[in-house]
Amino acid sequence: MPATRTTSPALERAHLVWDLFIIVLVIANLALLLFDSLFLLPPLNAAFEAVAPGLYGAYERNIHANFLTIDLAFVAVFLLDVLLGWAVAIAERHYHRWFFYPFVHWYDVLGCIPLGGFRLLRLLRVISLLHRLQRMGLIDVRRWYLYGVVAKYYDILLEELTDRIAIRMLDNVQQEIRAGDGLSAPVIERIVQPRKQALIREISQRLEAMAGDAYAHHRDDTLRYVRGLVGRTLSESPEIRRLGRLPLGSQVARGLEASFSDLACRLVDEALAGLQSSEFSSLVEHLAESGFDAWLRTDPHTEQITEQVLVDMLELLKEQIAVKGWQHKYD
Repeated sequence: MPATRTTSPALERAHLVWDLFIIVLVIANLALLLFDSLFLLPPLNAAFEAVAPGLYGAYERNIHANFLTIDLAFVAVFLLDVLLGWAVAIAERHYHRWFFYPFVHWYDVLGCIPLGGFRLLRLLRVISLLHRLQRMGLIDVRRWYLYGVVAKYYDILLEELTDRIAIRMLDNVQQEIRAGDGLSAPVIERIVQPRKQALIREISQRLEAMAGDAYAHHRDDTLRYVRGLVGRTLSESPEIRRLGRLPLGSQVARGLEASFSDLACRLVDEALAGLQSSEFSSLVEHLAESGFDAWLRTDPHTEQITEQVLVDMLELLKEQIAVKGWQHKYD
């Protein structure tokens, strides 16, 4: 792809002067088009003649009678601008191919046609030139009052339009859900089932991580609870009470309690340490698969609940979309 040539400061200033000249001509031409269109309206024509008869006669003889010739003079300058812009674009390699310019600047080309509908495209030339001046940093249209007004009402119009389209689409989705033969079965068959193994593996890994992390953070509390549970159980046992009444029985009972507590704590430690083993992972996966299959089983009641949940969710989305954000933004 050819490299773009760097425009010299002098040439850039020449472009700027020419662009400003074209903006003045376009504004003058559009003002003339507007005034001459109003001049053709009988009430305004009569009012103009009554208020300023001399100016009326001069305008009718010199401008209105030769309006097409004057407009063609403007068109000649605009056509020259298009040809110069095309030549500059080729010389400075603005586009990948030399013939791209008239397609990119189609509004300039069509605006040179001296017909009513095409003449309005000359307004786009002003917008294009203002955008170029904005890009060059010579003006900042975002600070203009007119830009703020246009941006405000464009924002309001765009939000209202997109909100109505979105609400209409959600209405259609709700109607399709209500009129359908059931949504749960297709969702399970086409979305959930192809990802069944991945979902089961994810569930089992989360269960293992949850159990392991919970025990690691609460190991001391868990072992303290186990020892307390063993102690309460032995203290309430009639056999241990009878043993305590024997000579040296209390020492034996305490020894048994300590031994049972240590044994229970070791069992808990071993059991929870086994959470990292492949056997426990396989067990969790089998349990998750059984629960997963039970969860996937559907019936007419399940279908109805699922569809109602989806309809209510869409209704909530419609309520959120219907909120007119522009009212809060421009209050």
